[in-house]
Amino acid sequence: MNPDRIFEAFPAPSYRGAQEQALRDIRDAFAAGNDVVLVRAPTGSGKSLLARAVAGCAREIDEAAPSEATGAYYTTPQVSQLDDVAEDDLLSDLNIIRGKSNYTCILPHEERTPVDQAPCVRERGYDCAVKHRCPYFSDRAIASNREIAAMTLAYFMQTAGSEVFRKRDVVVIDEAHGLAEWAEMYATIQLGPRTVPFWDELRVPQVDSIDRAARYAENLAGTCERRKDDLLGQQSLTPGEVRERDRLQELIGELEWFVRDYRDPQSPTTWLVDQSDADSSDGGGGDDDGDEQGGPLTIKPMNPEKYLAHTVWDRGNKFALLSATILNKDAFCRHVGLDPSNVALVDVEHTFPVENRPLYDVTQGKMTYEHRSETIPKIARTIVRLMARHPDEKGLIHAHSYDIQAQLAELLRDFGVGERIRVHDRDGRDADFESWKASDDPDVFISVKMEEALDLKGDLCRWQVICKAPFLNTSDSRVAHRLEEGQWAWYFRAALRTVIQACGRVVRAPDDHGATYLADSSLLDCFERARTDMPDWFTEQVDRMQTPELPPFDPQAALGGSTPTGKSAGSSAGRAGGGSRTGSTAASSGTSTRNGSGSGFRYGRSSNGDGDGDDGGSRSSPLADVWDTD
Repeated sequence: MNPDRIFEAFPAPSYRGAQEQALRDIRDAFAAGNDVVLVRAPTGSGKSLLARAVAGCAREIDEAAPSEATGAYYTTPQVSQLDDVAEDDLLSDLNIIRGKSNYTCILPHEERTPVDQAPCVRERGYDCAVKHRCPYFSDRAIASNREIAAMTLAYFMQTAGSEVFRKRDVVVIDEAHGLAEWAEMYATIQLGPRTVPFWDELRVPQVDSIDRAARYAENLAGTCERRKDDLLGQQSLTPGEVRERDRLQELIGELEWFVRDYRDPQSPTTWLVDQSDADSSDGGGGDDDGDEQGGPLTIKPMNPEKYLAHTVWDRGNKFALLSATILNKDAFCRHVGLDPSNVALVDVEHTFPVENRPLYDVTQGKMTYEHRSETIPKIARTIVRLMARHPDEKGLIHAHSYDIQAQLAELLRDFGVGERIRVHDRDGRDADFESWKASDDPDVFISVKMEEALDLKGDLCRWQVICKAPFLNTSDSRVAHRLEEGQWAWYFRAALRTVIQACGRVVRAPDDHGATYLADSSLLDCFERARTDMPDWFTEQVDRMQTPELPPFDPQAALGGSTPTGKSAGSSAGRAGGGSRTGSTAASSGTSTRNGSGSGFRYGRSSNGDGDGDDGGSRSSPLADVWDTD
């Protein structure tokens, strides 16, 4: 790596904000010998441009010996962030590769077939005459041979061990704050009717220890291997059989990696296992020893250093990790398996005027489960008053869970302001959000888990409400285990991180402005407890927080800027009342141990032997399985 190239590698014709100083600080941090540089850059810093400049410092082919790594990877956990990169003319030399399911076959009569179900994966020995023109393999060949390859973090992790995407000199990870949680999520093994193709044929025991889980996983891997071999022995497969074969290959890798890691006495991984009741499993029975029937299993790693070592840290020589919310350097390093002495933290100045990004205290009480029934109606009335305060401006409500979303939508509809309210469900999430963004009406969108990766610049959104402090679900076994060990700073820091991310959705440039209203009094407690981990620029926002003068409760005034669209509440357009009232429930039990297995690693969620996978686009949040969703 040559850090001195960072300025010439910067892709924009000029600097804005604090970019020039940020480049200087990043250059100096690498020049000082640090292997990893954390770049804490607030919203609007132009992180993607900084990332491109760092990638441009990678060793080039003509500078390297044959055995030396060259080039760079750019990766991000957010699919939307990769989409933004693809649309940015300044980043056109970041050669993007996505998972196979994002491409369609070009063979006659196969134009609607995803590449991961095309004839080349359905028929044994199939020789595709147009493979050189296949959109997936073309993009893969380009990305693998150019200086900068760009991909989602999911695809990056899945291609660990691939002969195509080998080690490079520099790895840049954008939006890196949730790296530990993403690793935990991708290393988690779900065993149930939706993830095991033949679940209803299994005899599932009651798993009361992680040792029992390892023995069961070992037996299940053998069963999966035999079924996969049967499929591989067929001359051709249906699309459904292709999916089963690929899932079996993926599952075998997951199970074998878990068993090896668990049985390695030197492994730092703590493993937990949760098991649901048998009546929720849609199948399964007692095991051969006559034990009672068991239900679906979730096997979870905590602090999976070995997984990150293989899928991330072994993939490059130097690393730049960028985010607005890497809040505590030592804690972050500890959770991802880095030595803080080899890591530098670069803080980028926030150049957006603090008066343009105000916080307002409109707290109405606690939103904990026992107080929620009293607080939600108060928040709904407050939203009506805020709608009257912003009659001609679009707003965003962070509801935190589908249950809270449904209750708010029903109350607002009862108050008579439903025609200005939009919601979404799990399946129509993206389409409903894009429809709201495209509308010129001053509608209010009640969202769930949209605190990150939204760019609501200008009039796309001028105000937002955070309805609930985004504390992690304490009934999740990973969260409970950490709190039993006294990791309360981590707990409050995780919530603060999400709040800061949410606050950045509506102010995207120095001349932009947007208000954030805090409705849950527990948010104030979170700020107090996590204050030492706040970036200075967010501390300034908190210290300036005021209680605003709101108009009286008047539903008619709240509709002042809206125009009828002809769509009734609950329609397919996502009007109020159309949201799902369902929420996720936590698994019932958990056990833990500090143990693991040999030198084996899971080589990513590969399904075809060449390390290729999908983008993980459905995973909207690295903590989606542990948020308090009651």
